[in-house]
Amino acid sequence: MAELTFWTGTMDAGKSTLALQTNHNHAARGRVGLIFTAHDRSGEAAVTSRLGLTHDAIEVTDDFDFWRHAVDALTHGARIDYLICDEAQFYTPEQIEALAKITDELQIDVFCFGILTDFRTRLFPGAARLVELADRTEVLQVEALCWCGKRATHNARVEDGVMVTEGDQVVVGDTDRESGTAPSAVSYEVLCRQHHRRRLTAARAQSVSLVPEPLPFG
Repeated sequence: MAELTFWTGTMDAGKSTLALQTNHNHAARGRVGLIFTAHDRSGEAAVTSRLGLTHDAIEVTDDFDFWRHAVDALTHGARIDYLICDEAQFYTPEQIEALAKITDELQIDVFCFGILTDFRTRLFPGAARLVELADRTEVLQVEALCWCGKRATHNARVEDGVMVTEGDQVVVGDTDRESGTAPSAVSYEVLCRQHHRRRLTAARAQSVSLVPEPLPFG
């Protein structure tokens, strides 16, 4: 039986690396798949890993129809054994429902990879629908770390050096500012819950630590 599986974790947890590894493993056994992505950090229709791995992909826009794409391909004689869906948090709930339909009615395995919450700690609509519909939701075992060394659980957006908690839900960027396609003033950082609540990024923590302590008299 085909399955809809959702692999999730924070930024830096290796989701795109696992997506590419999953595709490699299935292709090596003679299976044929399609790879999809949305708003990749490279700014192109590709799945890219911070380890340097990359693979061409089909860009998923808000009006992309997964069901029609799959049915049209099969009707024209194509073989599809599985789908790799990276950055699935950016898909619409309707697109997630189409992926579930593909799994059930076309018996095609669907592997989705994405983060659960945005920089405001709110669930992405696509990720929320995946949690509701997926046969399995798996948390990546590779833990991203906050600057303090604790397990990172939250994604923080930094603009002009300041962590923000308001703004558009989707602004493409990366944890490495140089590799993102967003304006250079926008980047992301993974933090533990405590430091996300306190808006204490690595840069701010360093600047605070450099402030001289007042002398205990005067």
